[in-house]
Amino acid sequence: MRLLIIGTLGGQLTVASKIAMETGASVTFAETVENGLKTLRSGKGADLIMIDVGLDIEALIEHLQHERIHVPVVACGTQSDARAAVQAIRAGAKEYIPLPPDPELIAAVLHAVAADQSDLIYRDEAMAAVVKLAEQVAPSEASVLITGESGTGKEVLARHVHQKSQRAKKAFVSINCAAIPDNLLESELFGHEKGAFTGAVARRVGKFEEADGGTLLLDEISEMDIRLQAKLLRALQERVIDRVGGTRPVPVDIRIIATSNRDLAEEVRAGRFREDLLYRLNVVNLKIPALRQRPADVLELAQHFVRKYAEINGVPARPLSAEARRSLAANPWPGNVRELENTMHRAVLLAQDEEISADAILMPDGSPVRGGGTAEQAAMTAEAVSRSMVGRTVADVEKQLILETLDHCLGNRTHAAKILGISIRTLRNKLNLYAGEGTEIPSPGESRLAAY
Repeated sequence: MRLLIIGTLGGQLTVASKIAMETGASVTFAETVENGLKTLRSGKGADLIMIDVGLDIEALIEHLQHERIHVPVVACGTQSDARAAVQAIRAGAKEYIPLPPDPELIAAVLHAVAADQSDLIYRDEAMAAVVKLAEQVAPSEASVLITGESGTGKEVLARHVHQKSQRAKKAFVSINCAAIPDNLLESELFGHEKGAFTGAVARRVGKFEEADGGTLLLDEISEMDIRLQAKLLRALQERVIDRVGGTRPVPVDIRIIATSNRDLAEEVRAGRFREDLLYRLNVVNLKIPALRQRPADVLELAQHFVRKYAEINGVPARPLSAEARRSLAANPWPGNVRELENTMHRAVLLAQDEEISADAILMPDGSPVRGGGTAEQAAMTAEAVSRSMVGRTVADVEKQLILETLDHCLGNRTHAAKILGISIRTLRNKLNLYAGEGTEIPSPGESRLAAY
């Protein structure tokens, strides 16, 4: 756990840091917001920021968002800072910790951040076999490729490999290759010098240097532009990188873990992924089965999420009723663990009785979760879908499929692209075309009623 403390609060934050270090956290200090940003740009990184509530938290969070630095922020202040605490939360701080510091509260916050990053819950033998292989190769320096459908827990397994490795005490740095435009991804990975391009207001160390000595996770690497793949291959082979606008190579010492929800061998055949890069990454392949292929994990994970979200929301951790357990076990969970987690979060909030009943296990639109169904029902559904397509153009059917998938994902473009089996670029181009035709496109976090 890497903790960055910004401000002093008369030395009370120093006391908080000592408590944090007793829990095993490494602590870095910065007196001002600008100094804190310089620390993050330098590559030291942080898993959590604690900041004096009297400083400009809104400016800090705006800079973090603008520079795509993803780290939770916790505000700290005296008991009399109620108004400042409210403003901090509105500005984007995740929590407010009153000072003088309470050791149990500080430890709980650090534990919650660490737990969010490292929960690996499983019981099914299919998943146990994958974890066993992961732990067997973790102490080595071999590159690891983790594959599986969206939402199966690829990043969680990557963190587990890091924690079981020789680099566990060093940084674990993650970057989502699908979430960053191609023209910015190179700078995110390799860093840039001041003035290297418009908007490069200061020197910024990239993820390779930030992860030096530790592990770098390249999440959804199949979305990386093939031209940037060549520069990545050189970095992996020679263990040196070139900052954008830089004049000399920078040596790095990292272990690479990559994830993909696509068949990279097929991507190679299609010319979208370099074969030599695949060989370099795929020394060990950990393939995570879909949640429907490891049924024993469903109830184990559901009970874990009930405990987690009951604690977060300050409500009782109610047991699951027998009917609720049957409903969960029968559902195919196309969104995998991520969908199950969101469903159980809703169930914790909706449950009113002594148990979580099946009535609380609902989809985002309020409908009950889908059971497995019979073969006859499946055939009838397939026939009905086929009849509904007769007389329509391919473009019209494609448009309906894309928009309804985006609805299902609540506007999440990356998730929708993965389900559809297309690149995020292709999806964005399609949505721009539909928007130009006057079609309503859901924003991230939103849905719409299908109009087709």
